[in-house]
Amino acid sequence: MKEFDVLVVGGGAAGMLAAAAAGFGGAQVAILEPNEKLGKKLYITGKGRCNVTNSADMSEFIKNTPTGGRFLYSAFSAFSNTDLIALLSRYGVQTKTERGGRVFPQSDKSSDIITALTRYIKDANVELIFKKAAKLLIENGAVFGVKLSDGKEIRAKRIILATGGLSYPQTGSTGDGHRMAKEAGHTITPTHPSLVPLVTREKWVSELMGLSLRNAEIRVTNKVGKEIYRDFGEMLFTHYGVSGPIVLSASAYMNAGDFPYGLSIDLKPALDEQTLDKRVLRDFSALSNKDFANSLDALLPKKLIPVIISLSGIEPRKKVHDITKEERLGLVRLLKHLPLTVTGTRPIAEAIITSGGVDTKEIQPKTMESKLISGLYFAGELIDVDALTGGFNLQIAFSTGYLAGESAAASLFEY
Repeated sequence: MKEFDVLVVGGGAAGMLAAAAAGFGGAQVAILEPNEKLGKKLYITGKGRCNVTNSADMSEFIKNTPTGGRFLYSAFSAFSNTDLIALLSRYGVQTKTERGGRVFPQSDKSSDIITALTRYIKDANVELIFKKAAKLLIENGAVFGVKLSDGKEIRAKRIILATGGLSYPQTGSTGDGHRMAKEAGHTITPTHPSLVPLVTREKWVSELMGLSLRNAEIRVTNKVGKEIYRDFGEMLFTHYGVSGPIVLSASAYMNAGDFPYGLSIDLKPALDEQTLDKRVLRDFSALSNKDFANSLDALLPKKLIPVIISLSGIEPRKKVHDITKEERLGLVRLLKHLPLTVTGTRPIAEAIITSGGVDTKEIQPKTMESKLISGLYFAGELIDVDALTGGFNLQIAFSTGYLAGESAAASLFEY
């Protein structure tokens, strides 16, 4: 039977930082990881490029964390984005900042991040155990170890749960941490997908599958017409609906029981309706003898034209010079407010992150220790905190992991 000061359950972003922080804090540490290697989900983040953090200041991090932002003040203070960038640099990974403050490794390889963090935990003398945890061992309101799926036990004075959420289950995020926390008496707020593609009622989206709009603005409204989200940037049409960065962020503001939502796309956000109307008038004047179907090439991507023509209600073979002012203004409104009805999301297995998890009211924000079970700490996605796209969620994992590891180690030496 092995025995450690600190046992970290989960070897992802949060788990690796937790283990290293505890190791450098003087504790004898091990990571318990069910996969054959560490950082499996990190490897696929950012389409393999790994958007590790964001260059925004910490107040922006709080604003970009719709669920549980204020809970994270201490974690972000303990280990910030600048701390992470400095750490990666120390281990040979230089970073670059792209649009929206997104920070990536200069190499565009997530494997470089995993290699750096693996060296970091090695320097902290962390032992790796590639086995699956089945149950927390608790006695008299305190943890004393973990029972493995093979029935064996590992004893530890402190346990850090960093098992991830429910998204991308092939990487090991299968909800085991939520189950173990619940068995320990913790409340698990309902889980649902966040940062996830959206499904729409309108079937014409399938005709646009693969079309990416780089400069679109979306506006999301609830059932009573109240705006709940607005953003500008890149989006993508799919066979089932819409995806892309601004759509994924919009999903973080949608509640599972409140569908449908309205989603309006502004195809020309740089122009107000009056200016766009003048632009359309100029195009129409130059193409007055053409059919309407052949008059939008300079205005829209080729794939989008048939859909806009159909939705406009203007006869495709109608000559441009015969289009009425009302029809033209209707076209302009359509370009500024292309309507979609969002009926739901794709499954949680396709979500970037899980919303919901261990209730933050039951966690000490200054240490990440459980308020219910002595010696039990939490880190990363299994906590009920989630942010928008842009590197914010990975920073949450790194920051909460670091704080949990540092706190767990420090608690061992308190007198």
